[in-house]
Amino acid sequence: MTDDRQERIRQRAHAIWEQAGRPAGAHQQHWDQATAEIDAEESRPKAKGPATGKATKPKAVRSRKSSGS
Repeated sequence: MTDDRQERIRQRAHAIWEQAGRPAGAHQQHWDQATAEIDAEESRPKAKGPATGKATKPKAVRSRKSSGS
């Protein structure tokens, strides 16, 4: 297990423990749940192409002036 993966699992298990009201003696359940959640995240297909996170702004529409004929 990589250090980054183990750290993500540790952080997720801690969050699960806090959400459960910090019960004593449930650390293995929380670790197993966190591992399953991280596994599920990692097995999802990756997005195609790089995401820039930038929203594109629509271009302004120019109106034509009438020639007055």
